[in-house]
Amino acid sequence: MRTTLSHIILLVAILLLTNCRSEFEKIRISGDPALMLEKANEYFETEEYSRANTLYEMLIPAYRGKSEAESIAYKFAQGHYYSNSHILSAHYFKNFADTYSASPRKEEALYLSALSHYKLSPRYNLDQSDSQQAIDAFQRFINSYPESDKIEECNQYIDKLRLKMELKAFDSGKMYYNTRSYSSAIQSLENMLKDFPDTQHSEEARYIIVQASKDWADQSVYTRKEERYKKTVERCEAYLKRHSETERADQIISLKTKCEQELKSIQNG
Repeated sequence: MRTTLSHIILLVAILLLTNCRSEFEKIRISGDPALMLEKANEYFETEEYSRANTLYEMLIPAYRGKSEAESIAYKFAQGHYYSNSHILSAHYFKNFADTYSASPRKEEALYLSALSHYKLSPRYNLDQSDSQQAIDAFQRFINSYPESDKIEECNQYIDKLRLKMELKAFDSGKMYYNTRSYSSAIQSLENMLKDFPDTQHSEEARYIIVQASKDWADQSVYTRKEERYKKTVERCEAYLKRHSETERADQIISLKTKCEQELKSIQNG
């Protein structure tokens, strides 16, 4: 009896699902733009964004140049955003703003495009290309709407993104040093200091740069040693100029002295 009842319930569920699919398919292939738009809006309101967007995408060319076109394009972008398809929502909100430049919804579209990029930003230890795109998008919004009430929020998002990029650059420099890729470590950390001058990791970054520079000079062929020891002395001086009161200052002074001794030995033949 229980088995029979279960089969009946399953059959009813399958029939209901089949009917729903049949209704959607009939609408999709109907060729009736008015009916498709009505149903697309209904799907949108009931948060069935996949079905709504399937119909909106078919309707965009049919309503091009008509009064309904703007609303269709905006809901199409929203559907992707609410479905967490942020690559697509970033693109379609930006496309909406470019296409409907006089629309009162342009400001929100640009903001949501930037926010879509932000939601694509990964953990700090992964590639940060999406973070840079989000920063650029927020900056475009700020430049376009400097009086918007979203400016403070945009700046907060930018700060969070820049912090992730800073941590990524710092960790990359340390990784290069730990794997004895001294030239890459120096370049990575010097770029980080240039890109993020207010970083809280400035002292440690300069300390690693000095250590990497000294190790690189030590392991260089004889003809490159003089040049690289001189550069290490310069980096020691740069460290001491900014961090003379730190715990590691004495280490840097000692390391600088050793480099100067090596230079003297080289210069004396």
